[in-house]
Amino acid sequence: MKITSLISNKILLIFILTVGFSVQSNAEINNQTSNSEQTQQQKLMILGDSLSAGYSMQIEESWAHLLAQKWQKSAPNLSIINASVSGETTDGGLNRLPNLLKQHQPKWVLIELGGNDALRGFNLNLIKQNLINIVQLIKKNNALPIMTSIKIPPNYGKRYTETFTKQFSLIAAQENIPYFSFYLEEIALNPDLMKKDGIHPNEKAQPLIAEHVNKEINRIINLTL
Repeated sequence: MKITSLISNKILLIFILTVGFSVQSNAEINNQTSNSEQTQQQKLMILGDSLSAGYSMQIEESWAHLLAQKWQKSAPNLSIINASVSGETTDGGLNRLPNLLKQHQPKWVLIELGGNDALRGFNLNLIKQNLINIVQLIKKNNALPIMTSIKIPPNYGKRYTETFTKQFSLIAAQENIPYFSFYLEEIALNPDLMKKDGIHPNEKAQPLIAEHVNKEINRIINLTL
């Protein structure tokens, strides 16, 4: 009777240890999987103004949202944080940037700023320095800045307009960061794709912008992953 009881107790002890080890192992595997998924998730943050914020339209219609949807299907390990604000300037973007970087910890940051500065006639040296500060701050936070150029209407004078447009590629070369040209280059020439103000793209233009940006960003991402 004592022998039978002793054997039963040993079997029970082995069973408890086995189950306990199995539960612990599963928990460790699940934890590792969760950590792995978090590590694999790469973020692109868009630091822009109304051109990227979906000015005067439903957010679901904006190019940034359309691109995010596309990535959910084709590249689930990539996600988009749209930190764009209508009316934003380089100074405003620079002021918001530290908290945005801390909160979202992106791998890439697309800089689409400067248009509102120019439309208000801000000093070109100030705009340039703000953009350089933005780029350098992104670098300090172990993210890759991506620069896109901006163009403004020609009524601001040839010298101001040309100097403003050229500074984006110059900054990108100086800071050795990826760059691509203004994504409204051709769209702005088609009145059917622009709002009545002649500055902002309309809803019809958003899928075209999403496709253009997707092509450029994928080219850059493939080189930096």
